[in-house]
Amino acid sequence: MTEAWRPGDEDDGFRRGARNSVKVRVPAKINLRLAVGPLRPDGYHEVSTVYHAIALYDELTARRADTLILTMDGEGTGELALDDSNLVLRAARALAAHARVPAHARLHLRKQIPLAAGLAGGSADAAAALVACDELWGTGLSRDDLAGLAAGLGSDVPFLLHGGTALGTGRGEAISPVLARPTTWHWVVAVADGGLSTPEVYAELDRLRAAGAAPPPVGAADELLAALRQRDPQVLAGALGNDLEPAALSMRPAIKQVLDTGVAAGALAGMVSGSGPTCVFLAADAAGAATVAAALDDAGVCRDVHLAHGAVAGARLV
Repeated sequence: MTEAWRPGDEDDGFRRGARNSVKVRVPAKINLRLAVGPLRPDGYHEVSTVYHAIALYDELTARRADTLILTMDGEGTGELALDDSNLVLRAARALAAHARVPAHARLHLRKQIPLAAGLAGGSADAAAALVACDELWGTGLSRDDLAGLAAGLGSDVPFLLHGGTALGTGRGEAISPVLARPTTWHWVVAVADGGLSTPEVYAELDRLRAAGAAPPPVGAADELLAALRQRDPQVLAGALGNDLEPAALSMRPAIKQVLDTGVAAGALAGMVSGSGPTCVFLAADAAGAATVAAALDDAGVCRDVHLAHGAVAGARLV
């Protein structure tokens, strides 16, 4: 059992090498393939997924303070709770307890990743908090140590410490990097109005499957991993898949119009990102992505459109 920090353990709680201010940038994630298995006794579903980090970023700045406080601007301002239910503060407290330092920091989050969008924005911010506070407090934990803490915060958090492209198993927290020659994939991210609750989307998938109304599962990731090695966007487009997409469409039928618009504009493939309602489109190149983005914007079928590329690194100091 980890002991709590006690006054006198360290001068003012900051370890040697600690800094006065740090900034961390962290990407969004998409799931190139998301296979959802049955519900486990612990309440989670068994999943096999290929995570992919894309260049749509949040930034977290951490400064020395005599208490722990979180402020923010950007996406979700006024909607996102800034109390102890927030993953940023939970991550900071988890690190402080593990490292036996006081949880003292002034944290400011600048959000670009939308809330409840299937892009793991909350998990990304938790990963950023672990990296930022580790540096601010001089706790000196390795990425593997941080990943252990991350797994207790959420299924996507360990991946967002590492970034790149990786296979996730278990409930998604067990990460294995995908070894492939570096390739830049071009994406268009169509952000919907309002979010979807991830637990509710999983529950809807269970309901559809029980009623015999869900399509066959997408299956293992072997085809997707082989497609990544070929480095051909046409091949990758044919291997994308998401078991949660039918559930998201059932809960938010308007998503279909977004998918149809992007594909009609020339996207090689479109799919719901994670639990949705954000849709992502794979393009052959940067010019193709710009064309798809313009068509989605002109059609007015989504709240916002972003161009992004992947894979990119996970939470990093800037």
